Amino acid sequence: MAPSSSASPAAGLSRPVAQRKVRPSAEYRRRPRMSVSPPPKKFRSMVEIMKVAKRVELPVEEEEESSEEEEDDYGEVVCEQCGSGERPEELLLCDKCNKGFHMLCLRPIVVRVPIGPWHCPHCSGDQHRIIKSFSQKKIVDFFRIQKESQMVVKCSSAQVDIRKRRKRSLVFHKRRRRLSLYVPTEDPHRRLVQMASLASALTALDMEFSDELTYMPGMARKSANSAKFESGGMQVLSKEDTETLEQCRAMYKRGECPPLMVVFDSREGYTVEADGPIKDLTILAEYTGDVDYIRNRQEDDCDSMMTLLLARDPSKSLVICPDKRGNISRFINGINNHSPEGKKKQNLKCVRYSVKGACHVLLVAIREIAKGERLYYDYNGYEHEYPTHHFV
Repeated sequence: MAPSSSASPAAGLSRPVAQRKVRPSAEYRRRPRMSVSPPPKKFRSMVEIMKVAKRVELPVEEEEESSEEEEDDYGEVVCEQCGSGERPEELLLCDKCNKGFHMLCLRPIVVRVPIGPWHCPHCSGDQHRIIKSFSQKKIVDFFRIQKESQMVVKCSSAQVDIRKRRKRSLVFHKRRRRLSLYVPTEDPHRRLVQMASLASALTALDMEFSDELTYMPGMARKSANSAKFESGGMQVLSKEDTETLEQCRAMYKRGECPPLMVVFDSREGYTVEADGPIKDLTILAEYTGDVDYIRNRQEDDCDSMMTLLLARDPSKSLVICPDKRGNISRFINGINNHSPEGKKKQNLKCVRYSVKGACHVLLVAIREIAKGERLYYDYNGYEHEYPTHHFV
């Protein structure tokens, strides 16, 4: 008997074709599928775009306008010292008064363009610097002056050695001009004034007093300062002159300074004047400061570096840098060695000597110097590279 139509379908009957899930065969799954790429886009050329593009006028920014005005204004800046607008790359503009100054016209000159804000001597107050007053105790502490009791043994032994040497010298030698000691001022109060002027100048530049070469960590070692490295050799200081130099150092340690006074000039800055008569060939000072390699000071702002050693190997050449430590030699100015008037001012010479195998720089008088005369020497004694064209 046939089943009725209202009966439920049997479990064994299959689904309609539309409802079936057909699994692809293994061979079909292994076939690579072909990706259909979209049709290529058509780009217009820049010429076609510019033909139909609308013209747009951009508004000029205020900053650009102001910068153009500033360039026009700066084009008319001239140096307040020489009145010239030439060499604009050397013109410094004061950030306070907006006046221009050539780097070589300033006193002292500016070797490189300063980093950050810069003020001219008038706005920075350099023209109105005064010499500070120091008490006797402060001067003694500042210069580390030793008491007389500490110097008696050294001085007496040096005098005995000189007497013995004179007694033994029985052979006549060719007469040679020897270096001489400076004669300190007899008045002790006046010597305190002289030393106070130096202390004031050093304090204004944040410097410490040092009457000898200093070797700091990270700079040249003391062993690097050897006269044997000098290209072409170096003049050796005789035994007699070496003893004179040692006596000068001992006198300074006792507070018997040379008759010199540090003053401030509005044009030259700090400078040194003779506070008493000075004889020819008198040792006035040794150039002191930190010893460093020249290669480390190529971009240095210090304008008072002094050549100490010109080695055959340029990497071993040394300079004295009195930017942190120094003595009165730091404030002795140079001459304009390009003019006859400037050369006439020279009354000192800068000489490099080999002293016991080490290089030293001495400032020695080359003629009689009267009281009140300012001290000058030639900065270009060796390399002739220091620019002195605009020196006073």
